Amino acid sequence: MSAVSSGLLAGRRRPVALALYLVVQTLAAVFFVGDALVDLVAGDIGPHSYFEILVAFALAIGVGLGAMALRQTLAEMQAQEVALASARGALGDVITAQFTDWGLTPAERDVAFLALKGLDVAEIAELRGRAAGTVRAQLTRIYSKADVSGRAQFAAWFVEDLLGEGLDLASDS
Repeated sequence: MSAVSSGLLAGRRRPVALALYLVVQTLAAVFFVGDALVDLVAGDIGPHSYFEILVAFALAIGVGLGAMALRQTLAEMQAQEVALASARGALGDVITAQFTDWGLTPAERDVAFLALKGLDVAEIAELRGRAAGTVRAQLTRIYSKADVSGRAQFAAWFVEDLLGEGLDLASDS
């Protein structure tokens, strides 16, 4: 599992954990409120009852704050999913436009996209039902059209645009 997918999985566990915490906290609040009400109805009001009322009040505040945290977490997750979908779409548009500018054939586009995804020559050949030599030749033409020397420079061409300005090397002094 990649670091990105494990991070996403961990991020999706947070709302579930918060929801379970809220359920347990709500049950505890209901118990203490009920116990305090029974004591009030029975006329058995003492330090123990005051303590139960205080605990019930604190738990109720905790439930409210937990609900707000859960709502905020869900809203952040939704915003991140929208941003990720937008970034994916934007990257796809950039890749498609650049492939068009380079004049890649449909077969070269497929090979180039699979190479960008990190597949090696054998995997690309297997997926496309072609010989490894054919894929190597296509990659050579793609790199030539892109004016890069190999896979690393080819991938870096797209990553460079995504990172923008990147590092401020002058501030390291």
